[in-house]
Amino acid sequence: MRIARHLAVGALLVALVSAASVTHAQTMTAGTAKGVITNDESLVMVNGRMSEGTREDLHARVLVLNDGSSRLVFVTYDLNCLDVATPILRQRVRRELDIDSSHLILLATHNHNAPIQINPDNFAYGRGLADQMFGLIEDAIADEQGPARVEFGSGAGYFITARGNAPVDYEIQLLQVTRAGAPVAMLFSHGTHPAQASRAMIDTGHPGYAMEEIEAAFPGVLAMYSDASGGNQFPRQPPDWQTRVTAARDTGAEAYDRLLETRARELGHELAEAVAGIARGPLQDVTGPITSSIEVVGLPLAPPISRDEALTLAEQFPVDVGLVHYPHEHRSTNWVRMLLRYYDEGIPFPTTTTEMVCTDDTYLIHETDREFLDRYDDRIHDTAPCIYNEVIVAKLGPMPIVAMQGEICAPIGARIKDVFRADRPIMVFGYMGEHNLYIPTRELVRLNAYQAQVIQIQYASPVGWAPEVEDAMVGHVVRMVEAILD
Repeated sequence: MRIARHLAVGALLVALVSAASVTHAQTMTAGTAKGVITNDESLVMVNGRMSEGTREDLHARVLVLNDGSSRLVFVTYDLNCLDVATPILRQRVRRELDIDSSHLILLATHNHNAPIQINPDNFAYGRGLADQMFGLIEDAIADEQGPARVEFGSGAGYFITARGNAPVDYEIQLLQVTRAGAPVAMLFSHGTHPAQASRAMIDTGHPGYAMEEIEAAFPGVLAMYSDASGGNQFPRQPPDWQTRVTAARDTGAEAYDRLLETRARELGHELAEAVAGIARGPLQDVTGPITSSIEVVGLPLAPPISRDEALTLAEQFPVDVGLVHYPHEHRSTNWVRMLLRYYDEGIPFPTTTTEMVCTDDTYLIHETDREFLDRYDDRIHDTAPCIYNEVIVAKLGPMPIVAMQGEICAPIGARIKDVFRADRPIMVFGYMGEHNLYIPTRELVRLNAYQAQVIQIQYASPVGWAPEVEDAMVGHVVRMVEAILD
């Protein structure tokens, strides 16, 4: 009788656990929203030109997953980066919706034909984005319905190439959300710069065309794209591309824009077809409880060049030019003037990125430089100043989701995926949150490639990257993933 009683109790416990699992799966809900965020006046675009009208509207898109006890919010937008809106949106979402920043994953498409948020003339537009996106998050929460099923799949898009002596990460990743068996959201990524459809018009680039095509092919679906780790990857162009570009330019601006748009649409079609193929193939169910964490990764910096070397470089620009914002012709030499300031004022040179605070217009200021911190105080968020490099690691069911701040170069994302992919699915994004500082590989630092120079020529850092930056980034993220899996 005692054995039978124990067996009965054991069966009851198994039944209760099974019932709890079913109940939990049934409590997963999902909601979506989409809105236009196109600028209504001419603004400086990421490519440095003033916008001359709109070819394709810019959109923000929201997906909210709710496991019954917590939400995970994805926001994607047809921008190069969210920048000034990031801390404003985070603070409001935390205060009014009780959603922590670790559960708010803000992802850019890396679009170059959109307003750039680091130019002071664009700050008003950028701050307005926070209100628009908050409204869309509210709409997505109001749209929550269930039960929802979340599935993951991956494939490849072989129409990209890499620079910096690196193998290409061709992977396309897809997170698909269904309700009542019908897909309602497809969040997908591919590690590449976008192909733009014009020189001076607002457009969404080839990822925008891919989203349009997916939404047409899957009625009722919200297509959401984010760049993955695409800092050193670019669309592959046809062998005769330069010949076609030269011929189009010789014909005139309209012919050149037609060529750019045609190619962007071709690449968008290839991307859309690849995503549709993944969606129609076998997918892995990752529906389950949500947990998430956010941390700042301190990345190592190199020693400074000598003061004499800096003075030699300073001979190439006016003495009194000061610090100037994008797209000023002397912006790329801000770092030399900042370096000389460190020497003249006795400011300690930083050894890691966490010693620096970044302004809205991307001046990296040392935490002890009180004069500059006060001077640029109106461009530093009081409660959430930008300090590199933020990483969000969430867990959805069995699957970790990694979102890294900055323009992450492909081998870094690939190394993180390779640590875990044999045992479980893992989804990795770059271009999260505030400011797209390139995070280069060891080889890019060795080559002193553009991706390694950006911390100085765009962010006014007095020093560049240490070669160990790649290993530091990978190691910290891997430890975060391991911690959330425990």
